[in-house]
Amino acid sequence: MNRTMPVLVVAAALALTGCATHSDPPASTNAPSTAFPVTVTPTGGKAVTIAARPAHIVSLSPASTEDLFAIGAGQQVAAVDKLSDYPASAPRGDIDAYKPNVEAIAARKPDLVIVYSDTNNVVSGLEQLKVPVLLLKAADSLDDAYGQISLLGKATGHTAEADKLVAGMKSQIADVVAKTPKKPLSYFHELSADGYTVTSKTFDGQVYGLFGLRNVADSAGGAGDYPQLSAEKVVAADPDLIFLADTTCCQQSAATVAARPGWSTLKAVRNGNVVALDDSVASRWGPRVVDLVKAVAAAVQKTS
Repeated sequence: MNRTMPVLVVAAALALTGCATHSDPPASTNAPSTAFPVTVTPTGGKAVTIAARPAHIVSLSPASTEDLFAIGAGQQVAAVDKLSDYPASAPRGDIDAYKPNVEAIAARKPDLVIVYSDTNNVVSGLEQLKVPVLLLKAADSLDDAYGQISLLGKATGHTAEADKLVAGMKSQIADVVAKTPKKPLSYFHELSADGYTVTSKTFDGQVYGLFGLRNVADSAGGAGDYPQLSAEKVVAADPDLIFLADTTCCQQSAATVAARPGWSTLKAVRNGNVVALDDSVASRWGPRVVDLVKAVAAAVQKTS
């Protein structure tokens, strides 16, 4: 998956935002489980050597911010971007990850910077200042998400904690999927009310695929992995389930969906199967993907 235009444009305003509704991860531990210096290599990227355990991390990726706190590296995080709103214990940030300013980031005196996009050539700019930068692009699969957690564990001195987190996520997801009966259901995942959605090739699409669900966007037509479908195409597809990932950003709900012209006749609306997701949980590839899996499972089990 390549999270291109709809993620940078739509999800920037929609999916990366959201209300924190979960308890904080455990506080960080002091004893490092990684020996330094270490060299880590992001998927599809170049190797980055980190000389010493970082103590002033700047995270410009909401998903990575969640990862860092979940593996116990929270106390090493000095600053975050303005969309990193989870966990509640994370510092509140004002850095714009979509328009990163190298000088503003460097002013935080980071010993490690994490980004998910090389906007404004931020990577080379920081490298010229001798600041280690990890470019962790949006995960395109669960395995990729697990790999990023493991990489951050090694990079921050929390290898054991990261391994434990990954093992726990895998176990929980496998348990939920095993307990959820497979049903021949179709679905539409809404990124925004103007029809942007995901195909089954995306990270979210693969989560739905765990339950054998059929994505109406795959056959409805549209460009790329994040197509924009017309209302007419969604109505014609008549999905069994509609998942809303624009509830916080855009105040969409089962009621607003039912009020759209022609949508009240859809099976998902008539049968009460319009599912409101937490925008940020539905868009980030961090530890709370377990919550997304549980939400999808609950929706599947609810269908008759």
